[in-house]
Amino acid sequence: MVLINTSWVLITGASSGFGEEFARQYAEQGHSLVLVARRLDRLQALAETLRHQYGIEVVTEQVDLSDIAAVTQLHQRLQDRGIEIYILINNAGHGLQGPFVDSTLDAALAMVQLDVASLTAITHVFARDMSKRGHGKILLVASLLAYQGVENFAVYAAAKAYVLRLGEALHRELYREGVTVTTLCPGMAETGFATAAQQKVTPVLTQLMMQPAPVVRAGIRALQAGRISVVPGWANKALVILTWATPRRLHQAFLSRAMNG
Repeated sequence: MVLINTSWVLITGASSGFGEEFARQYAEQGHSLVLVARRLDRLQALAETLRHQYGIEVVTEQVDLSDIAAVTQLHQRLQDRGIEIYILINNAGHGLQGPFVDSTLDAALAMVQLDVASLTAITHVFARDMSKRGHGKILLVASLLAYQGVENFAVYAAAKAYVLRLGEALHRELYREGVTVTTLCPGMAETGFATAAQQKVTPVLTQLMMQPAPVVRAGIRALQAGRISVVPGWANKALVILTWATPRRLHQAFLSRAMNG
């Protein structure tokens, strides 16, 4: 039997991958959910499943988060309905593999818009509410690539480095306001990201591949514990230690080979 928790969790990019798994795990805990993504059909199907299985309240919001105005409109709609977000899972993001100069400028800027500008906007509007109330939790989903620039992932790695540094700063800023900010830095996982990013899955990446469920559990545990950041998986933790312990030319060469073959 699920014990219903009336505190609301907002999950962006909830129609697949990590977002869908966050929805399932928070639903299992009995939380009410606001699921946000562009694909309404998938959101509605997931919402119906979670309502039926766990008896929770689920609100679906079809939003193109790359539109900053749409972010503020989402915030206003939830306020108008009296929905206060207690936990924000800022998961929506976009990546693309390929040489920087071979991709279009529009494609590069679309990554910056969603992964940096929009993430900043949605964090800002809901963090202000949490700060005024004196409580709340925010999880920012970055990437293992946040720890270094990686060949053929130049814009994506740089965007995720921004997410990690933003999360680290906000962890200290908002702690005094009663708000916990944690950054999740996953490595390769079976989320559909590789297909969407036109990413080559090398033999090394195949060995490092994780399922979404343990990655999400690690993120939820770290957020609940008030940690500043978390890297799920021992192999991924080892790669971060390698980054800290070796010269840039060495670990960047290693990651380039691992990511590109």
